[in-house]
Amino acid sequence: MTHHDSGLHAHRRTAAAAVATAIVTVSDTRTPETDTGGALVEELLAAAGHPVAERRIVPDEPAAIEAALEALLKRDEVRAVVFTGGTGVAPRDRTPEAVEPLLDRVVPGFGELFRMLSYAEIGSAALLSRALAGLAKGRVVFVLPGSRGAVRLALEKLVLPELGHLAAEAVKTR
Repeated sequence: MTHHDSGLHAHRRTAAAAVATAIVTVSDTRTPETDTGGALVEELLAAAGHPVAERRIVPDEPAAIEAALEALLKRDEVRAVVFTGGTGVAPRDRTPEAVEPLLDRVVPGFGELFRMLSYAEIGSAALLSRALAGLAKGRVVFVLPGSRGAVRLALEKLVLPELGHLAAEAVKTR
């Protein structure tokens, strides 16, 4: 075992096993019945043993997105927040602009890896994604596209494998 491997295993051992997560779908048109992206986030989190603290839909308005994140960051039981929707380049896609100023630290590798993995699936259209992740007030925050394919890719390949570790590290930044 290399030094790198032992450090990785130590990080994984200290990772939180169950991370209470809030899900925020950003959309002007989705309803609880049609929010298939948010439903998939909930399904995948639950299957991995992470409780869903709340699920809500907010309009594609920066003030509404900011207010939702600020409210969730005040809730002690919420350890992570997953936003889905509003990450493209259309004029109404403003989730990254609303969330990023509230982050204490950006985790640039998340967006870079997400776009790399997306490229393998959808080709050059992956460059249109502005997915991001960061830490805010001791919590982990992810901003994902709204499509079910993007949600599945992000959760299975990046979010779920590292959620416990990121949540444990985020607490240290409080």
